[in-house]
Amino acid sequence: LGKCLLSPIVLAAYAYNRSLSELGPGGRGEDEPGVLCQLFAFLMAFFGLAPTLLLLAMALECWLSLGHPYFYRRHLTRRLGAALGPAAAGLCALFCALPLLGFGVPMQYCPGTWCFIRMAGGGPRQLGFPVLYASLMGCLVLAIVACNVSSMRHLYGMARRQPRRGTAPAAAAAAAAPRMEELDHLVLLGLMTVLFTVCSLPLIIRAYLGAFAADFDENADLSALRFLSVNSIVDPWVFIIFRTSVFRAFVRRVCRRLGSRR
Repeated sequence: LGKCLLSPIVLAAYAYNRSLSELGPGGRGEDEPGVLCQLFAFLMAFFGLAPTLLLLAMALECWLSLGHPYFYRRHLTRRLGAALGPAAAGLCALFCALPLLGFGVPMQYCPGTWCFIRMAGGGPRQLGFPVLYASLMGCLVLAIVACNVSSMRHLYGMARRQPRRGTAPAAAAAAAAPRMEELDHLVLLGLMTVLFTVCSLPLIIRAYLGAFAADFDENADLSALRFLSVNSIVDPWVFIIFRTSVFRAFVRRVCRRLGSRR
């Protein structure tokens, strides 16, 4: 949804050879962003924060289902899951609308085809929002990594508790499929955790550097936002490719060879 809403604005700026501030109403240049630039900055902040909050909900659900199955079975219902998405979107929309109310300043970045919140320069009123945004993102990233690492530990323990091949032929044949399925989920969760962490940290670091070290570098800010966008593009492909039978068979063969060498 974020790509579908943001991409046409960028394509229109290139088609008319104008910046976002000049393209929308109310803008007079880089220093005075117009309505379109403010909308673009809001959408960038919203679609950077809302998926992260939903990822935290998914990581919590995975951790509770593996580590605390009785609590998960008793308290987590489908009604709660259905209400969680709109609630997360509403909270993120209210938080990301703060720059439109004066707490934070939308800014047009070079080459004029994208806008985001000013992350360097200005007073405490202008830099308070990016620091708060980066702090919230950092807390969400740490919570997601902690939940995923705990889930990976539970998956590894489940795989270790499966009967070995030497115990009994029938038991080994029955336990082979669950064991490999747990290893598949373990590797997939590890890849997605590393990818999410690497793509999220640059934006958090740039926000703190711009606020406390006065490091104003538009190219570095653009690279940080590109990293954040890469996660939403690559993450589904990692999941799709890994879930194919060919790739899963390759991973299982590698795991079996490592197990035989040990």
